[in-house]
Amino acid sequence: MSSLVTSGKRVVVAGLARSGMAAIELLLKNGAVVSASDLHPQPETLERLKALGVVFRPQDENAFTDADLIVISPGVPADLPLLSAARGEGIGVIGEVELASYFLQGKIIGVTGSNGKTTTTAMVGHILTENGIACQVGGNIGMPPTAMVHSARPDQWNVLELSSFQLQTIDHFRADIGIALNVTPDHLDVHHTFQNYAAAKGRLFETMDASGYAVLNADDPVCVGYAATTKALTVWFSSTHDVAPGFWLKGGQLFFDRQPWMEASEIPLRGVHNIENTMAAAATAHIAGASLAGIRRAVTTFPGVEHRLEFVRNVDGIDFYNDSKATNVDATQKAIDAFSGGLWVILGGKDKDSDYTTLRQSLHEKGKAALLIGAAAEKIAAQLDGAISLIQADTIEAAVDRASKYATRGDVVLLAPACASFDQFQNYEHRGRVFKELVHKLPGKGHE
Repeated sequence: MSSLVTSGKRVVVAGLARSGMAAIELLLKNGAVVSASDLHPQPETLERLKALGVVFRPQDENAFTDADLIVISPGVPADLPLLSAARGEGIGVIGEVELASYFLQGKIIGVTGSNGKTTTTAMVGHILTENGIACQVGGNIGMPPTAMVHSARPDQWNVLELSSFQLQTIDHFRADIGIALNVTPDHLDVHHTFQNYAAAKGRLFETMDASGYAVLNADDPVCVGYAATTKALTVWFSSTHDVAPGFWLKGGQLFFDRQPWMEASEIPLRGVHNIENTMAAAATAHIAGASLAGIRRAVTTFPGVEHRLEFVRNVDGIDFYNDSKATNVDATQKAIDAFSGGLWVILGGKDKDSDYTTLRQSLHEKGKAALLIGAAAEKIAAQLDGAISLIQADTIEAAVDRASKYATRGDVVLLAPACASFDQFQNYEHRGRVFKELVHKLPGKGHE
């Protein structure tokens, strides 16, 4: 398959963020004649292309005319009219993950789902490392898959967080272990329907073969449906009922194949959703060769990930939590579920055609107020009206300021926006860092 991008083949890379630039470097290393295209290239990106000897093409009707192959970054819509026209001319269009699969050595673990991907991916990597099993972690977290090629080895696991954008264009890519944590509405502004979104994630399992393992959430109907679409052996996890083979939760105890394994209270992360993430990671690590005892020890030392229910600071009895990674409604719901009450929830950002009314009941029961920021504030206010007190803050700076003034001892200020960040921030990491900086600047006798 790598012959598609070597021997002087003309390849255009569309989208020049981290994934696009990593793809360009891999293509150049393998002898392709590379050009690049982007709607809004950054000046430093253009300088880097010039240094690499890569021609930049504006993203217009001439961008792909003489290409043998087009490689798209995750941020480029696969149904872009220019790409559809290129396909009509017989030009192949693949994603950056598909490109990486032509060269990547070692077995692959693919982690997908609407929520929990980052935590689960990082936890799998942590468990494998703690058990002496060679691995590297990347994908939608950290290094792009094409940047992992140079450090990949045949005896090493590649643990990849995979989004719907990355999976919708795969064909040759094949995971040895695939995980689906949950599938709830997200990115409908790009995929247009929930069915399209779920089908994009389902490509992970459709491309697997009989030697693989599909680790699926037995409580999620879409994940259950993936079992019928894959040749891989299914391993289940559930927080509600007995499953085998797999892991399940009952009465605060985790079971593996109906045998007690560990107490849920030993997991150092908040929320039932993180128990589910832990079961998925444990099932995966066990398949990859880690012992149950070794997995248990590693789980108890897992530090969590930045921007995922991350404790920031206690200021005079008020806890501040950063869940900037909660970029959809279901993620925000899971964050709210992790607390007993007294919540001041910061919501808003760039809307993804989401339905915020599903938050009404939990916010009414647990929330003191919702502080609304960003472009989606008006829509969120209309959909939450009457369920909880609403504070129009506009910016995250104003939201932190007002929450710190109005909250009382024992309350929790939670950044869980339910929206993308691109209206006011570079990405969710940027949003989370700004939130943490603001919290650390608050006056008071705070302690970490």
